[in-house]
Amino acid sequence: MLGQTKPAAVSMYEATGETAFIYHQIRQVLRASGVSAIFRSWAGAEHVLDAMWSALRPNLETRAFEDASDHVREAAAHAAHPLGTLGAVTHFEPTESRAFQIRAALDLHRYLTPKLLLLAAAARLALDGEYIGREGAVATELVERGVPPRMYPMALVDERPDDKQLRDLFRDVRRTMKTTAADDVYRSLALWPDYFTAAWTHLRPLTRGDEFRDAVDSVRETARSLARTLPLPLRLPPEYFQGRQADMETAASITAEYEDALPGTLMNVMLFATDWQPLDALARSPFAAESRAARRASPRTTAEVA
Repeated sequence: MLGQTKPAAVSMYEATGETAFIYHQIRQVLRASGVSAIFRSWAGAEHVLDAMWSALRPNLETRAFEDASDHVREAAAHAAHPLGTLGAVTHFEPTESRAFQIRAALDLHRYLTPKLLLLAAAARLALDGEYIGREGAVATELVERGVPPRMYPMALVDERPDDKQLRDLFRDVRRTMKTTAADDVYRSLALWPDYFTAAWTHLRPLTRGDEFRDAVDSVRETARSLARTLPLPLRLPPEYFQGRQADMETAASITAEYEDALPGTLMNVMLFATDWQPLDALARSPFAAESRAARRASPRTTAEVA
């Protein structure tokens, strides 16, 4: 956004009116306990969130999108495997409760980050003029909406925390990863600053190696390839932004920033998670999505009837 001021993101707690309604839809469709940073950034610019969500939503509700996200997760887990276990947990002695919470927070991001990368890749391709979707009518299976009951809340430390140690840690993460985008993972883990400090100390050297960079590039290309296979038409011409070229340029700039950042973030999520789960378990979805049709057809429990 050359010559423009980057719009301020809109938090879940600041959202009102149409933005609050779209935020609710995002949580339901993506099956997420919070609204991720890419949407909050789109919401900072007039017309951008509405345009992007209207264009993306039809694909995001489908089994094809869920399956493609699972493949992105699998690719990231496979790429992380040669890098080994992080080993930070040996320098951190959590209580049983704290260990449960950290694992649950990482499951949230291990589920959600592949989806964010896939949708960012699809949006960037569409904004660059590439047509996504199959010609003609396409019958698509839809997945059940709603936040999975076991999913941890998306609680985030302030991006500019009062604690100097955390501020310095965030600054180091952003400098090392060369971005301020896709910070939600780090802001979640900062709820447990002693663990986050130990984990980042172990992870940071890995991010500088060729093997890590190659893994990030591989995951990015996997996401782009899978984005091209989404079934429903996805185009983002100027009329989606009510003809406002500035809004379209803002959307393109924000989307590119996140699509650049998210492959590295996903690799970091996988490496953080190696301290808590076996490597061969990281590829599996923590929250497998049920078919919406199957859900409607299944017998309801007494509680559901009530």
